[in-house]
Amino acid sequence: MNGTRRRVAQQIWSAIHIHSSSKTGSSHSHQLLDFPCLVHQQRGVKVNGSDVKLGNIIEKNGRLHEVIKAQHTQHGRGGATIQVELRDLESGLKSTERLRTSESIERVRVEDKSFQFLYEHGDTVFVMDPKNFEQVELSKEIFGKRAAYLTDGMQVTVSFHEGRALSASVPTRVTCTVVQAEPSFKGQSASAQYKKLILENGRTVMGPTYLEVGDKIVVNTLDESYMARASKS
Repeated sequence: MNGTRRRVAQQIWSAIHIHSSSKTGSSHSHQLLDFPCLVHQQRGVKVNGSDVKLGNIIEKNGRLHEVIKAQHTQHGRGGATIQVELRDLESGLKSTERLRTSESIERVRVEDKSFQFLYEHGDTVFVMDPKNFEQVELSKEIFGKRAAYLTDGMQVTVSFHEGRALSASVPTRVTCTVVQAEPSFKGQSASAQYKKLILENGRTVMGPTYLEVGDKIVVNTLDESYMARASKS
C-alpha cells in the first residue's frame, strides 16, 4: 500500500514539475496553484441569471467578466431573459450575452476596498489607502467610462479577487458642470423634453431642455443618466 502511495505521489510531483518547467523554463519553480487538475479554487457562488446585476464579476466560458449593463426582457410565453453587456477583465473586449433567468451563473467573490483618488498619469490612476496612507497604482482601464468622473479626493471602491484589482467604481451620484448645451426653441413638441448636454469631463448626457451652460447637474455614473439639478450652495 505504501509503495502504491509513493508511486502516486511521484506521478503527481512529476506532473507539477513538467507543468512548471514548461511555463518558466526552470526546474526549480513549481507553481502548484497553476495546475487545474490538482487544485480546485473556489471562485464564487452559483446564482440564477435573474440575480446578475450591474457591477457583478461573473465567470463565463472560463474567463472573468464585469457586468457593465444589465437589462431584463420579457418574451411573453417564452419567459424572461437578462441581456448583459460584459467586459472581459483580461482582454478588455466587450460582448453581449442573453441569460435565462433560471440559468446557473458563477458570481465571483470579490473583496471591496475604499481608496482616495489622488491623480492620474497616462493610463495609470494613483489612489491612497486612507487607513495606512499607502499609495496604490491602478490601471485606468478597470474604471471603464467611470474614469471620466474622477475628481481630486474622491472616494473610490476597488474590487479585488485573489489579490488582483478587477474593477473600480466611483460614487453613483456625481455633480458635474454643463459646458455645452443644445439650444432650446419655443414651440418644441412635448416629446422633445430632453436635449444633449456636454459636461466638463467631455461626457455627454441627455437632460431637460431648461438646462443651460454653467448649470450643475447630478449624474448617475452607473448609466450616465441625468438625475437632478444640483442644489446651489
